[in-house]
Amino acid sequence: MKVATFTAHATAEQSRHWKIAAEGEGFPSAGAWLAAAADAYLKVRARAGLPVPLVWRRGRFPVELEGGEAFVKGYVSRPFGAFYGTPAGMTLYTGGHNFTLVYLPSKRILATVRTYAQAQALAAELARLWYRGDGEPAGDPRPLLARTFSA
Repeated sequence: MKVATFTAHATAEQSRHWKIAAEGEGFPSAGAWLAAAADAYLKVRARAGLPVPLVWRRGRFPVELEGGEAFVKGYVSRPFGAFYGTPAGMTLYTGGHNFTLVYLPSKRILATVRTYAQAQALAAELARLWYRGDGEPAGDPRPLLARTFSA
């Protein structure tokens, strides 16, 4: 299992409360308790129907286009990518339309929408639908994709 390390800044009172809660619930450390609390927060947020927060950055990623697999430039927020273009391939950005959302683990195109904001919104909804805590899709995206924004 890969492990990541985070630093949480807290007041002395917060630290004391976190340590008491961790000890009371049988966690070996306040850090382990905070990790469980963060996971629980994301699950509650997903169950409430709120989009899972995604952070987007510029990047390159592989995608299965109509003409075969290619690397495209666009935006990445794991497990999604979005690029300006269509399933036929990238186009030059001219402020127009057609952003394509990709599910990166399978390199599969999910939908082509009119704007980058729509691609981001669709990815957040899919993340909420699929979130189970282990990062694997938990639901069928077809009903959501069927009602998406038209390209």
